[in-house]
Amino acid sequence: MGKDSRSLQDLIENNRKWSKEISEKDPDFFPTLAKQQSPDYLWIGCSDSRVPANEIVGLLPGELFVHRNVANMVVHTDMNLLSVLQYAVEVLKVKHIIVCGHYGCGGVKASMENQKLGLIDNWILEIRDLYYNKRDMFNGLQTDEAKLNLLCELNVVRQVHNLSHTSIVQDAWANGQKLAIHGWIYGLTDGRLNNLNVTVNESKQLSETYRLDIDKQD
Repeated sequence: MGKDSRSLQDLIENNRKWSKEISEKDPDFFPTLAKQQSPDYLWIGCSDSRVPANEIVGLLPGELFVHRNVANMVVHTDMNLLSVLQYAVEVLKVKHIIVCGHYGCGGVKASMENQKLGLIDNWILEIRDLYYNKRDMFNGLQTDEAKLNLLCELNVVRQVHNLSHTSIVQDAWANGQKLAIHGWIYGLTDGRLNNLNVTVNESKQLSETYRLDIDKQD
């Protein structure tokens, strides 16, 4: 067997050990989990392999519904994300949506540069626009790292607002569903989450431009 085959087999063996350890601690864990999932949280994070959603918040499978993409974006034409969002809100009835970015994000960094990368150039265009529109905030920052980290934070805040502008979220609020959207960011160098103190939990917090006139359902 080649090196790649051995590596893949290692993953299978790691899975067996993990499954055995969980089952020994709680024999009913997997049978119960197989019947249903009832998470309170939807996590929208970056695809970066260094930001494993469940592990960094200490939650087990079934406790966190997860969607990940490059630079933790909420694009209003992304049917994948919107499908995840609708299922999480309308079926699973999650109570919290966490948009979690991370410092040093490669997707955000690419938006600050003019290098042509391919399809991703279109994906990160909104972050490039954000960088331009908020350019005054970067005056006085001495290092490229400081500028990147600020844009990573601003991107999280923007995606929180993008989520709150969706009809899915506003429908939930109109129907009295308890739902809050939060913006967090993760530090790769210390493994710590930081709350950016941006939380939206009702349509009254939105600019009138983005409030949808939604009738409450009976």
